[in-house]
Amino acid sequence: MSDAQHSPLGKTVSYITEYDPGLLFPIPRQGKRDEIGVTGTLPFMGEDIWNGYELSWLNPRGKPQVALAVFRFPASSANIVESKSFKLYLNSFNQTRLANAEALATLLRDDLSQAVQAPVQVLLIESARFADERHPGIRFGELDGYCIDNLDIEVDTYSPQAGILRCDEADAPVDEVLTSNLLKSNCLVTGQPDWASVQIRYVGQPINRESLLRYLISFRNHNEFHEQCVERIFMDILRDCKPIKLAVYARYTRRGGLDINPYRCNFNAPPPTNLRTARQ
Repeated sequence: MSDAQHSPLGKTVSYITEYDPGLLFPIPRQGKRDEIGVTGTLPFMGEDIWNGYELSWLNPRGKPQVALAVFRFPASSANIVESKSFKLYLNSFNQTRLANAEALATLLRDDLSQAVQAPVQVLLIESARFADERHPGIRFGELDGYCIDNLDIEVDTYSPQAGILRCDEADAPVDEVLTSNLLKSNCLVTGQPDWASVQIRYVGQPINRESLLRYLISFRNHNEFHEQCVERIFMDILRDCKPIKLAVYARYTRRGGLDINPYRCNFNAPPPTNLRTARQ
């Protein structure tokens, strides 16, 4: 059963503290992609960057070890992992003895790759490196671009729908990056709020900034997982504004010791930096 309703999300569960890869609950991406018209060859590439802040295990002598973890799931994978099941899986290492951090990374990489049916990258940052401010998994920074949040607009729509977005077609094409900290959506199953900052990089006719801000705010009562929201944003902008190049990147605040940061683009570009925003 791969429907989110059958996952541990929103249910009382017992926390297992011995390694159990069976706790991972994969959910196919394609169901939600069908809703936004994504079939066949994907119109985007990208990845989902997960950061784990509550990872611990035991060394061979029973002494606890801790680390931060960075997981990179390709957007082309067949499945995502439901976030609470991911948390339960990570907690199953709490009383598990392992030879070293490399052994843990190998288990994480193999189990997650099997769950999503694609290669997953895993990076562990051990405690000795927590003070290394040069490490991208530790450093803080805000999303680059012009923030549109100060626009004085009136808003009365809190669910995304066609027709909100528009372009200023009389103006010359631009190459610009716009950001907002006002993205909020809700968990598909529990309805709990998910808070995010979003960055939109594009080349094409200028996107009307007031319409873009109204559109992003319209997700406020919308129920979808993080990855699905970002893909919906990408496809709506692509259809309504027809940019030549487009990239959408969202940094969601953490829940259960995990934050999820989806990135989708339709052109060759360096992968996004994994800088933690102030709210993360």
